Amino acid sequence: MKIISPCWKLTTGVRTEESFSRAARSDGLLWYKDLGRHAAGEFSMAVVQATNQLEDGSQIEAGPLCSDVRPNSPFGTFVGVYDGHGGPETARYITEHLFQDLKKVVSDEQEISADVIKNAFAATEEGFLSLVRKQWTIKPQLASVGSCCLMTSDHNASNESVRDELRLLHPHDSQIVVMKHKVWRVKGVIQVSRSIGDAYLKDAEFNRDPLLANLPKDLFVIFASDGLWEHLGNQEAAEIVHMYPRSGIARRLIKAAVKEAAKKREMRYSDLKKIDRGIRRHFHDDISVVVVYFDPIQMSKNSYLGPVLSLKGGVLP
Repeated sequence: MKIISPCWKLTTGVRTEESFSRAARSDGLLWYKDLGRHAAGEFSMAVVQATNQLEDGSQIEAGPLCSDVRPNSPFGTFVGVYDGHGGPETARYITEHLFQDLKKVVSDEQEISADVIKNAFAATEEGFLSLVRKQWTIKPQLASVGSCCLMTSDHNASNESVRDELRLLHPHDSQIVVMKHKVWRVKGVIQVSRSIGDAYLKDAEFNRDPLLANLPKDLFVIFASDGLWEHLGNQEAAEIVHMYPRSGIARRLIKAAVKEAAKKREMRYSDLKKIDRGIRRHFHDDISVVVVYFDPIQMSKNSYLGPVLSLKGGVLP
């Protein structure tokens, strides 16, 4: 509160609202507004997309902090950054509702305090959980998405005190915090101990079918010759398949393996590609990869209506 309190003030004047989206620009996957004004100065904002759907949410709001503007009502600047995981839905929900929930609480209390902010977060969390319940039968995957809200580092599992707190609260769960990819994570999934959403981690009500049938939406098996496994481990290969689109995934795995082979010989991938067959064997073996995805719904059917398939792998002469 010491950090953000200078951004808040009481005023009797009504300020003309400014559209902060005005003059915002985009450059490919980059969106930005280089400079704008807020209630207490200026701001700069940018977003770059990496995932198939942008999972982050962010906003800056300036002006009245009450649903109804009254004399001496709080005015100020609200900034939110919401790191979505598992999908974009939670971060989008927070972007649309957290500031509005805050305004409702401020309207009642006519002040900004730690309790007011906590109550706004609680209202947004409950609102999203209500949405999960309403859409449970038609969109159960909503229970598996969540978002961290960047305000402090107090809830980060990288802090030993946070891990100790979690272990104390869950004495019978040895996997409550685990090290994964050199990062401490709650249940091996997220890096924070508190988030909005992630309902399936919080309540057994949502950790059941039909969600469980949808969680492993990328059930797959990697079939590959030893040439691949010589350079890629099981976990690394599985993560590549999990993270990237299905189209071209076998080629991506081979490229990752060949890149690793080049790295071992202290050469560039582009240079290794120029080496012809025969001599290439000194750098890596033949590599054949087939990645097979499974559709749980299709697997449950007793009939097959798919195409007749016959495809034999090999390099064209």
